[in-house]
Amino acid sequence: MSDPILVAVAWPYASGSRHLGHLAGAYLPADVFARYQRLAGHDVLMVSGSDVHGTPITVRADDEGVTPDDIVDRYHNEFVRQWGELGISWDLYTTTGTENHAKVTQEMFLAQLENGHIDRRVSEQFFDPEVERFLPDRYVEGTCPHCSYVDARGDQCDNCGKTLDATELRDPRSKLSGATPVLRETEHFYYRYSDFSERVGEYLDSREGWRPHVLNFAKGWIDEGLLDRAITRDIEWGIPVPVDDLGPGKSIYVWYDAVIGYLSASQEWAQSAGDPDAWKRWWENPDARSFYFVGKDNIPFHCLFWPAQLMGAGDLNLPTNVPANQYVTFKGGKASASRGIGLTIQEGLDLFEPDAIRFALAASFPEQSDTEISVEEIARRVNEELVATWGNLVNRVLSMTNKNCEGQVLEPGPLGEQETELLATIDAAFAESAAHFEAVELRAALRVAMASAQAVNAYLNATEPWKVVKADLEQGRMMLHTALSAINGVRVLFAPFLPFTCGALDDLLGPTEGWQRLPLVTGTEIAKPKPLFKKIDLDELNLGEG
Repeated sequence: MSDPILVAVAWPYASGSRHLGHLAGAYLPADVFARYQRLAGHDVLMVSGSDVHGTPITVRADDEGVTPDDIVDRYHNEFVRQWGELGISWDLYTTTGTENHAKVTQEMFLAQLENGHIDRRVSEQFFDPEVERFLPDRYVEGTCPHCSYVDARGDQCDNCGKTLDATELRDPRSKLSGATPVLRETEHFYYRYSDFSERVGEYLDSREGWRPHVLNFAKGWIDEGLLDRAITRDIEWGIPVPVDDLGPGKSIYVWYDAVIGYLSASQEWAQSAGDPDAWKRWWENPDARSFYFVGKDNIPFHCLFWPAQLMGAGDLNLPTNVPANQYVTFKGGKASASRGIGLTIQEGLDLFEPDAIRFALAASFPEQSDTEISVEEIARRVNEELVATWGNLVNRVLSMTNKNCEGQVLEPGPLGEQETELLATIDAAFAESAAHFEAVELRAALRVAMASAQAVNAYLNATEPWKVVKADLEQGRMMLHTALSAINGVRVLFAPFLPFTCGALDDLLGPTEGWQRLPLVTGTEIAKPKPLFKKIDLDELNLGEG
């Protein structure tokens, strides 16, 4: 019986181009995982969307002298196009700017308010005396109190990764005018996260199989106790507060509403599918599992704040696992869109084929520690591993089959011991790979696929069917049939990682059906093949100055 599996993926701010670090950190791992789960027969719902309410968007709009909508339209459309080019298999990719998202967010707010987990408080917030307006977190910069980085933002330090409150910054300055902001009283709604410290702690204690750095990071926060946080801001760019207690000029803040997007997107998908209650299969079903793919800096929001918000709203499923990745570095520096470090996704697509990018990044997923990515490393992995081991294997077996087997799959004779052993090795790899996928160890699953391809190469080198066909045609054909049968299995092991080239093999060998090796169909035509991948010549790439 298929399990309902929610694949919830971090919502990128529609404030600028995303880089390969974002792709390797959240979006590609989620797609690889979802593709496997679908092949394994599970009922997958993979959702995300562009976060259009973040102050990074209004900051950029102010800098460029355009409207926030202009920024959102530009980057949301860019994201959608790039997801298509990369083969990211969303069930729904939407935005937080929909009426549906506003409605679901407001409903959750009202439920938590009624349950006593939201209250009003007067606090001090930075105010720019020159432009005479309160400053949301991202409109304040200053020196980080933890690492002394001088360009820390009011919500987070890009240097040390610490989550901040703007009032913690040393030497604060306004991004609007450069003036030194002053503290003034303002009234906001607060979510009482402290109500849930014990329950969230018990929830974390019950988690099994989580990555140690995720669990340890989250539990460290619990040890200090969850702090109540303001969930409204003095800003008009956002979801309207569903009660008018605070007066005009206030909106629900992005920290609170963005995570609700997983729920609102699921409901939007259900509406579009013609079954408005279909989302409940993933959110109210005790048999459902949910996996949240995010970067390390999002651990508090998904392991602490989001579970607390769900607990305060009613009986909805908590995350089964949050396989947050570590950072990707480029030439020793953490990839950062705001600081211009690392290749953008578009720059990667301009240099490499989609499956080449997918393979190289998957081989370097930062699952347990930071990993380094560079153009040179991508090229090396593609040439030495993808092309040399898998691409060349497929090309030479298809070429020999076309030449020596009448251009089709022939009925083989009885298999020998080596042939039986090879196919058993390939079949056993499915269970080994599946165990890695279930543990969200995607790099290990890719290594299983590559090892399986290497096993076929080893078989060919040991048996040399290109020589055997000249002395014993039937024996040689049996060997080629065995090699092609093995490839028919290996392509499934690679399918979650390489959808485009494995799709091309589907067109040739028949559709992939399930997480298994299917028998070859006798009579299938095997034309002279084209190479699956291009070898990368670094000298021919237009690398510019970077």
